[in-house]
Amino acid sequence: MRNIRLTHRTLQLALSLAAATLLASCDKNDKSEVAPDVKEYRYVRVLVTDEQDLKLTQITPRDASITSFDTDFPLGTLYPTASGRFAGVLYGPQNLVKMFDTGLESHGDHIDVKGTPKWGAITSTAPRPAHFKSSGAETLIFNDGDGTLSVSNETNFHNSGARFTVVNAGLVPHHGAMAHFGNDTYAVTTASASGASPTRVQVIDKRGALTHASTLQTGAIHGNASDGENAVFGAWTSTANTSAGVLVVNKNGQQRLIPNPTDFGAFRLGTVLYAKEARKFIGFSGAKGAYLINLVDNKITPIYAGNDAFQCKTDYAGKNLLVLTLDGKLRIYDLVTGTLKKEGDVLAATPAADTFKPVLEATEKFAYIAVPTLGEVHQIKLDDFSTVVRHKVTARPVRLTVLGFESDAVH
Repeated sequence: MRNIRLTHRTLQLALSLAAATLLASCDKNDKSEVAPDVKEYRYVRVLVTDEQDLKLTQITPRDASITSFDTDFPLGTLYPTASGRFAGVLYGPQNLVKMFDTGLESHGDHIDVKGTPKWGAITSTAPRPAHFKSSGAETLIFNDGDGTLSVSNETNFHNSGARFTVVNAGLVPHHGAMAHFGNDTYAVTTASASGASPTRVQVIDKRGALTHASTLQTGAIHGNASDGENAVFGAWTSTANTSAGVLVVNKNGQQRLIPNPTDFGAFRLGTVLYAKEARKFIGFSGAKGAYLINLVDNKITPIYAGNDAFQCKTDYAGKNLLVLTLDGKLRIYDLVTGTLKKEGDVLAATPAADTFKPVLEATEKFAYIAVPTLGEVHQIKLDDFSTVVRHKVTARPVRLTVLGFESDAVH
């Protein structure tokens, strides 16, 4: 009888273990769980658009859940708003801008869930929207097709039939850029003729009236960022386009050029970023790498000097800089100290000729990389690079942004 009782106990234990294993297997089929010690913040969201599919995908990394939303067109370009709640989705060739609402709202010490994720009611239909900026609750768009600005406040985003307000500053159509200043004015590029490259920057008020005229002419301008006091534009230093630097425009109208390093060559920093927490400007060129722009010393110095970098992004808070190179290596730089914190392989090599390469964004804890060839977004733990969660999304994810809040605080 003793042997029989042991057999029964053993059988009961085996059945219990099998049931637990089956339940765990079912849970993992519903969503690929992340180990508890590597979870993302509760209120971080990742949005993805596809090269061909008419879907916008929202990933909630905390529980690996995925939700899809119908879109009007593929290839929507994604931008987070300064508030963290909304994303601008730009369809430049189709003359359309829509706003997507995560339903999350920050109240400082906690986050409220205001509703389900959904499209906002507001739209902009100005021709060829191209550049997007956000400050406070205001969203600003530059429309290449007619040289106007589209502007709206988040309080209007769910008003039925709402449209962005058009600001006409008398600019000719061009591939332009703009920046917010803290005194409720905008820096905007200007061009000498319709379709020509912009070579000057002026300051206007919210009605489009000129407040400070341009004082410096450059070569072609592209890429800009602002800290509210200064707007920094990547620019050739002359119309000959043989040397370059950055044009710095102050909110009070003062303008100056900071030249590239003497050995830089005939290249321009076509992308300019502002890292909010580190309070640093960064310039990027695929041909030259990433550079720190120091407005105090009027110097541009290398962070990563190389012609193989194809993604250069600040993390969500603006403390670190992440650089992804063609060999699949990710580098993380502390922008406060300027030092390299970590580097390692995170992807297979990317062919330089690929039209749509992997796209990178990051939070404090994770890098998110959309990989078009795999139909996946890779969530890579920044502490070790070896912990990776692969989120299956659409067939060709080519646009990616992070939004929401790096917080776990509930009401």
